[in-house]
Amino acid sequence: MPVNNAKVAGTFLLVGASQFAIALTIAEAIYPGYSISANYISDLGVWGTPSSVVFNPSIILFGIFVLTSSYFILKRFGRSSIAVLSAISGAGILGVGIFPENTFIAAGIPVIHTIAALMAFVGGAVAAVVSYRITKPPLRYISVALGFASLTALVLLVFTRDYGSLGLGAGGLERMIAYPTLLWMVGFGGYLIGNPES
Repeated sequence: MPVNNAKVAGTFLLVGASQFAIALTIAEAIYPGYSISANYISDLGVWGTPSSVVFNPSIILFGIFVLTSSYFILKRFGRSSIAVLSAISGAGILGVGIFPENTFIAAGIPVIHTIAALMAFVGGAVAAVVSYRITKPPLRYISVALGFASLTALVLLVFTRDYGSLGLGAGGLERMIAYPTLLWMVGFGGYLIGNPES
């Protein structure tokens, strides 16, 4: 029986994003005094914290699944930008788990971790936007909205640092970058499973 590349890609996206969402909630619950407003998501991955043994394996698995999904997206749709962007996002997600924020620090900045996080955020958000080419309404419009929401939050966090006036805190605003893309991956994964010939 031939492999249905769209269904395989969708399954990897759906399972990868779902298990990470669950693990993220668990990690937040077991990190002493964790605040979704004051703490960054990556604080959960700092080795030595109770949450790291849940967060890091989960995000590494997430990255592997997104990379695998991008391969099957490429096989199904050819040289599509969404396959490339998904691969960039998957590599970034993987890098976040392999290089926690307390590793390879230069001038107070976790260099590799920061680059990996930007790859994950930008790759995922732009992939959501360009997925309009291979999806049908209403997911087409929802995907674009989620992608732009993520990119807008990223601009606010990186270029203006104006998260205080939004009342979200640094961690809250970072979640406004990550959650829309995570939700898109769940939705797009389900779409590929249910509409493999689209």
